[in-house]
Amino acid sequence: MKQQFLRAVERGDARAAAEGGGMGRAAGLAGVVLCGGRSSRMGRPKAWLPFGGEVLLQRVVRRLAEVAWPIVVVAAPEQELPPLPEGVLVVRDPVEGRGPLQGIAVGLEAVAPHAGRAYVSSTDAPFLEPAFVRRLADLQAGGYAIAVPRAEGHHHPLGAVYACAVRGEAAALLAADRLRMSFLFERARTLVAEPELLLADPRLREADPDLRSLRNLNTPEEYAAALRELEGDTAALRELAGDAGTRGGGAGTRGGGAG
Repeated sequence: MKQQFLRAVERGDARAAAEGGGMGRAAGLAGVVLCGGRSSRMGRPKAWLPFGGEVLLQRVVRRLAEVAWPIVVVAAPEQELPPLPEGVLVVRDPVEGRGPLQGIAVGLEAVAPHAGRAYVSSTDAPFLEPAFVRRLADLQAGGYAIAVPRAEGHHHPLGAVYACAVRGEAAALLAADRLRMSFLFERARTLVAEPELLLADPRLREADPDLRSLRNLNTPEEYAAALRELEGDTAALRELAGDAGTRGGGAGTRGGGAG
């Protein structure tokens, strides 16, 4: 990550530096962001929480769009959303209280005409790294319908890649009131990706060695901690940019003297 950032600074590409450089979009991969939850523990809508000059939903959509397209946002009826980039699709899920399986089914149905698979994210994943999405997409492409991370004994279904073809299985489970995500993992060919497998990719190991992409913000305390972490990241990036600028200036001075 540090070397990638320095190369971007030396090119003068501030946006690429701030975002860790571009990876390019994965073939046939769309993005789905679920934002219709009640945010009861947070006490206010997560989609609107400020985070680094934007709000959480905008940040997750922007980061996901670096590696997946189109992006579909699944929202509740009448839910107010912040401004989103042109081309982002918004679909309304009229059914409440059915858990993530319901939102995933709605999102996959919406992206199916455009892509064969989708990375599904929650709104509250501020540290999502494109390299993480790319790694899961690569793993899922190895013959699996689903690639889902598991860390510290917990699956992360809202941080996974799903083939759009599994929306049929999801619909059948919903009709039978079998709402646990584990039922879908049992019915579809699923790769459970442990941290060791994820971090075997050197790009992800460099960009997100602690797998912060899996972090969610459920309480005001977690949100405050994430803001402090963001401030630390920003300070580190400024320091790296200053170091790169100093080296670049020194090189220019030496070049002028030689001429």
